[in-house]
Amino acid sequence: MTDLVTLAELGGPLAAIGGAAYARHAYPAAYWSTVGLPVSVVRLLGSYTSTMDACGLTVEPPRWRALAVKATTRREARPVPPRRGLIRPTSTGLRVRLRLAPGQEPADVAASAERLRHAWGVHAVYVRGIKPGVVELRLVGFDVLRKVRMPRRTDGEHLRVPVALREDATAFVRDYRAVPHELVLGATLSGKSMYLRNLLTGLAAQPVVLVGIDCKRGVELAPFASRLSALATDPDQAAELLPKLVKEMEDRYDLIKARQGIAPGTPEELITSDVWGLPEDERPAPIVLFIDEVAELFLVATRKEEERRDEMVTQLIRLAQLGRAAGIYLEVCGQRFGAELGKGATMLRAQLTGRVCHRVNDEASAKMALGDIAPEAVSAACAIAPELPGLAVVGDTSGGWSRIRTPYLSLADAAANCRETAQLAPDVPALTPFRPYVPPVPVQAAEPVAAPRSVTE
Repeated sequence: MTDLVTLAELGGPLAAIGGAAYARHAYPAAYWSTVGLPVSVVRLLGSYTSTMDACGLTVEPPRWRALAVKATTRREARPVPPRRGLIRPTSTGLRVRLRLAPGQEPADVAASAERLRHAWGVHAVYVRGIKPGVVELRLVGFDVLRKVRMPRRTDGEHLRVPVALREDATAFVRDYRAVPHELVLGATLSGKSMYLRNLLTGLAAQPVVLVGIDCKRGVELAPFASRLSALATDPDQAAELLPKLVKEMEDRYDLIKARQGIAPGTPEELITSDVWGLPEDERPAPIVLFIDEVAELFLVATRKEEERRDEMVTQLIRLAQLGRAAGIYLEVCGQRFGAELGKGATMLRAQLTGRVCHRVNDEASAKMALGDIAPEAVSAACAIAPELPGLAVVGDTSGGWSRIRTPYLSLADAAANCRETAQLAPDVPALTPFRPYVPPVPVQAAEPVAAPRSVTE
């Protein structure tokens, strides 16, 4: 009887522990809000000073304070940790600001991020400088990239698209004004198409000209044909489309030159060197060119195809070098993009500021994407597991890099979104011959209505 009572008493706590373990694995966000958040706050508050001291982030107190402590308590003053601000909980972790002590820098705190993670029992700790002498610690309670949930509030503006989630639980925003051209690499089933799908869907809701080159017979971009202003589905069509884009770029430069050639004495704010300085009623709509499987534009089999390839590569390089000021941006996707593709490949890659590397099949492919801008990110790209499609390493020419993952978006939902926003496509007469044919959506037949019956039947 006593054994039965003991088992009954233990059943409740064991069930609670098992439920918490299951919730932590299956519902990490709910587990963090109910269990992980209070526990981490208690750990942080209870061990803040000792943890900072163990990490070497404390400094000797000011002389006046040391003398005051010794005069009042007759004890030696302890080292002083960085002054801590208020703890601000979030749905994925904690945020707290630290005022650095004299002689400290953000790199000192960043070097101890791994120690702070273990001391406070969180998934990761990220350090970001706010202003001189102040840093923000972003504590992430669980792996946010395992099941992507985009933040409710995202900074989506003109030519700014929140397309993925960073490992620090913030949104990765593709900003074409800051990073005009981008290279997206990834092996088959790595999530490259999902990234492209999210990006294109986000731009579809803006007054942006979307142009596609998909040499896989259009299987990737054809579902978005209702929103595309032009689409080339093979190298021959691409060879006809690219000169039109170069001519459009030259016409926009003529428009900018006309604005610069105004009479002397004109206010400086009316003089511009790119389309964004033009008045809104004169400014042409920006153009984003999506190129899927860029290697198909480089591969040749005959002498004639080689001449066509050289012309297309030259036009792409011109667009990459000069297109930003004319409001023309490139989004180049492929599985590999190195010197083995042929003449002009590395020159074009050098113009692509943004880099996104999904899972690749070899280290050389990762070096093609990240080796020249963030060499330490190459190993992170090679460590992406096949069971995590959509996970990628993103970097830019500043040398910084981070992991991101794209949320799942079905092809049907993306295509429906493009159909709903088809009226937002700006009119570019030069691209009218390349506008893809969009078959009409079949109208579902209405159910037959029963004939009214006579009251005498």
